Amino acid sequence: MEWTSIIVLVVLFVAMYFFMIRPQKKQEKETNEMRNNLTVGDEITTIGGIIGKVVSIKEETCVIETSHERTKIRILKSAVSRVDVKAEDSQS
Repeated sequence: MEWTSIIVLVVLFVAMYFFMIRPQKKQEKETNEMRNNLTVGDEITTIGGIIGKVVSIKEETCVIETSHERTKIRILKSAVSRVDVKAEDSQS
C-alpha cells in the first residue's frame, strides 16, 4: 500500500515537471535571449502596449521612439514584450 502511493506521487511530480515547469523555463530562456539580442532599429512592443523603434541600448535599459514627432521613452529591457520587426528585416 505504501509503495503504490509513493510511486503515484513520483509519477505525478514527473508529469508536473514535464507539463508545467520545463515549458515555463524554456519560455523564460527564449524571452531573455530575445531581450539580450535587441538591436538599434528593431520595432518592439512593450508589456504596456507601447510600440516603438529602438534608438539606443544600454545594459538594462533602452530608448525607443514612439511616434512621428520622435518622442523618446527610456524603458527597461525587461519591459519588452516582443520584437515586431527586426532591424535587418526593415532595411530590405
